[in-house]
Amino acid sequence: MKLFYALITGLVFGIGISLSGMMDPAKVLNFFDLAGTWDPSLAFVMGGALIVTFVGYRLVWRRDAPLFEARFQIPTGTAIDRNLVGGSALFGIGWGIAGFCPGAAIPALGTGRWEVALFLLAVTAGFYLRRLLAPMQTAGAAT
Repeated sequence: MKLFYALITGLVFGIGISLSGMMDPAKVLNFFDLAGTWDPSLAFVMGGALIVTFVGYRLVWRRDAPLFEARFQIPTGTAIDRNLVGGSALFGIGWGIAGFCPGAAIPALGTGRWEVALFLLAVTAGFYLRRLLAPMQTAGAAT
């Protein structure tokens, strides 16, 4: 049942991304082009998502536990460190260059565009590269 609800959630997200036009990198890049062909539609999509999230969290936090887990898993880290800032900057730069974020790129795979597959390949390579480098950074910090 847990996988079924994950599938439904993914489908709803993908349909929302598709209907909003956010699978089109030109539409996203136009949002960042304030001096040229600025398109505010991404702001409306984000605003709608914030409203839904705000309401959803208010409802979810009334529960003692999630539907399919024994407890909520809430991040405990609060530090704003170089990894957080660097990762955020890298995400933003990649989004600004490619016009995709990973969440929108996954449903965009259905468009058959090779650029989407290349983008997701690069994101996946970045994830694995970070995993390989993390132990080296920890070892370097300990010495």
